[in-house]
Amino acid sequence: MEAVDINRNEEEKKQDDKHIKRHLKARHMTMIAIGGSIGTGLFLATGSSIQTAGPGGALIAYGAIGIMVYFLMTSLGEMATFMPVSGSFSTYASHYVDPALGFALGWNYWFNWAVTLAVEIAASAIIMKFWFPDVPSIIWSALFLGLIFLLNFLSVKSYGESEYWFALVKVVTIIVFIGVGLLTIFGIFGGEYIGFKNFTLEEAPVNGGFLSVLSIFFIAGFSFQGTELVGIAAGESENPQKNIPKAIRQVFWRILLFYIAAIAVIGLIIPYTSPSLLGGDVDNIAVSPFTLVFEKAGIAAAASVMNAVILTSVLSAGTSGLYASTRMLWSMANEGQAPKALRKINRRGIPVNALVLTTIIGGLAFLTSIFGDQMYMWLLNASGMSGFIAWIGIAISHYRFRKAYVASGQDINELAYKAKWFPLGPVLAFGMCLIVILGQNYQAVLSDKIDWYGLTVSYIGLPLFLATWWGYKIAKKTKVVPLHECIQRDDKK
Repeated sequence: MEAVDINRNEEEKKQDDKHIKRHLKARHMTMIAIGGSIGTGLFLATGSSIQTAGPGGALIAYGAIGIMVYFLMTSLGEMATFMPVSGSFSTYASHYVDPALGFALGWNYWFNWAVTLAVEIAASAIIMKFWFPDVPSIIWSALFLGLIFLLNFLSVKSYGESEYWFALVKVVTIIVFIGVGLLTIFGIFGGEYIGFKNFTLEEAPVNGGFLSVLSIFFIAGFSFQGTELVGIAAGESENPQKNIPKAIRQVFWRILLFYIAAIAVIGLIIPYTSPSLLGGDVDNIAVSPFTLVFEKAGIAAAASVMNAVILTSVLSAGTSGLYASTRMLWSMANEGQAPKALRKINRRGIPVNALVLTTIIGGLAFLTSIFGDQMYMWLLNASGMSGFIAWIGIAISHYRFRKAYVASGQDINELAYKAKWFPLGPVLAFGMCLIVILGQNYQAVLSDKIDWYGLTVSYIGLPLFLATWWGYKIAKKTKVVPLHECIQRDDKK
């Protein structure tokens, strides 16, 4: 009898070694959700957004995108608590819409984060030049790529812990920034009372009307990309039915506080006509709007502090990007949509082959920035639209999931987490994402002469996605899954 028990335990261990580990705690899930939406888009890009559309226009754009992201998160949360898998929306699209759509979404998302990994390690080297201008960039890039790989290779818990602390640094910085900013507005820091005078400048608070607001929708949306990481992490959450809803409920209010309050503070303190608002990027941290506000408040070494914070944001994005793309690739391999070798799991529950392959591709994409700048820019632009395509996939999948759930005769009140305002949420999110995608470079069409090169560079990601979708559909002869079969497919799984 004892021998039988030993054999059974050994068999269970072997089975367990083939699966990822559910080691992400509630605090990890919360910070993954929050940290995913806070990065260089907030610390650097908000300045140019305010300069383009005025402080009021920026608030409208970021507020609208924030609401859209909230609906997307609730849609993803409903599906993730029902079926917590690492493939997330790629798997949901395959089960509730069409396997071809799931295939295209999965490869689209993997490509997006593999290229983003290259972007982040390139940015980290530029940031380090602030302190060590004489050290070759390739050394910093190799060092940070190794660190990002190691955090993902050790265990899912090491990723969760690193993201928790990276996100905490960003959260504390924003809270301090808002507090310092409010004191500066009322003249407690920085001398003079500012009040609301910068909101009443000529053509403020909205500069350029609707088209200016539309032009920064893409920037605002890009800033929020990463919030969907909580769906990818659902497959490794200790208690997805409890932890995912908790993380999602907090996302909207954090977005509202961090983005809206930060933009309001920047717009109140710095005139939107200030040329310095256009200069915030990793090449020039000194003119980040956050740095400018801290300096106006009289805080010494503001540039060094923000440089360190932005470095944590870059490393956070790189670590999360490698995590997300690895899990997506592993999940597609399990679905038969990627090579079987990528299904390999080590004893710590890490999809090691998928991790190594993604790291190599990210490294190669980075090398194009050194040896072929034009190729790098094409890769960057091709991945730029991927996040919005993924969001559209989430909206479509949730709409079909809810319809399928009702068609199967089940009561929606029995769902562990139920998204509010269905079907308004996914429909609104779908419509807004479509507007952002199509309007990404409307200037190329509205100009006196159509800018064909600009159109191609801006929209290259869209035909690549459609070609992947329809190529798989034609090759595999896939069909849209009937509603009454969707939930049954989950039961079989």
